[in-house]
Amino acid sequence: MVASRRTNLETPGLLPALHAKRVLVTVGSGGVGKTTTAAALGLVAARLERRTLVMTIDPARRLATSLGLESLAAEERPVPAAKTALAGIAPGALHAMMLEPKQAFDEMVRRYAPRGTGSVERLLGSRIYQQLSARLAGAQEYAAMEKLHAIRTSDRFELIVLDTPPTANALDFLDAPRKMVDAVESPAVHLFVSAYQKAGKLSLNLLGFGAAYVVRRLARFTGGQFLDDVAAFLSELSVLLGGMRERAAQVLELLSRDEVGFVIVTAPDPRSIDEAIGLHERLAASHLPIAGFVINKVHPRAAVSSSEEALARRIAEASQLPHAEAGRLAARLLADHARMQILAAADVAELQRLRTHCGEAHPYLEVPLFDEDVHDIAGLVKLGEHLV
Repeated sequence: MVASRRTNLETPGLLPALHAKRVLVTVGSGGVGKTTTAAALGLVAARLERRTLVMTIDPARRLATSLGLESLAAEERPVPAAKTALAGIAPGALHAMMLEPKQAFDEMVRRYAPRGTGSVERLLGSRIYQQLSARLAGAQEYAAMEKLHAIRTSDRFELIVLDTPPTANALDFLDAPRKMVDAVESPAVHLFVSAYQKAGKLSLNLLGFGAAYVVRRLARFTGGQFLDDVAAFLSELSVLLGGMRERAAQVLELLSRDEVGFVIVTAPDPRSIDEAIGLHERLAASHLPIAGFVINKVHPRAAVSSSEEALARRIAEASQLPHAEAGRLAARLLADHARMQILAAADVAELQRLRTHCGEAHPYLEVPLFDEDVHDIAGLVKLGEHLV
């Protein structure tokens, strides 16, 4: 017999945040269950009768599949009533969407380009823009912040759960807009753009000797027209910088409000815990509100209260197996259990390290290693119970 020990019974977990917050942002490294956690948080909030949107930037189909949607689009879609009914959610209470960076970037161009100058048409029609708008460094993260701000200020939803991009550094989306603006405003780009604007095309005579030499070498491989297109693209993009910088500042201000909560999602392995500690330090240094920690795939801790002989007798009685075969099965089960407890002990040590570094000011929600991955509404309900 195995006596399991449930954890977190003394804490309401993320329930207060789901009641009080207007935005929850899940952050964490790849592969720790961040997208699934975001979906489960959205589902629990909808069960609390809050009109909720789960917004993801991860192109994987996990979120759509678990919510019963064939696919996600750049517009909010209600989760089918037949699916939400399984979780006791009212029709229309839970929505989901997948951010499409290029579409969000196009919306930004239309919002910030000066009216009546033709900048919108020139930039959107640029061949370079068509290729780079979804790939420009920071474009995906900037688009996420743009969309978050637009939806939040519209008040269409009582809670937005944002699943952040799968990046090497889970908080890159905070720095990306500034880095993108800094790149376009760099001295090299400024020189490149000014030479284009003064002559109406990329004039090598207006560049310094070293820059002109580099550009000539590039032109041998790309062609002069391509470099003209790049210069035109950067020239038009530079017109938008004021609005982009202002909106980035607005979003960062939004993220620092009490109505926002960052949920750090991790796993109990040493590398993931290191990254979770780093995330906590970065959020704290930026004065961004932390709602709590979710530690997924924790090996269950359990004590054995039966001897091998007693377990063999129970197996034989329940399965009608010969006593010798039941004994061998009991021995294998106990050996597997012992190995599991070694892993569980390692998890305990890592979780204690996380608590020691990050303190006890926030809830720590341990989600056990499930028998199978979460892939439907029932699985999200099960996960949600551990989060609250």
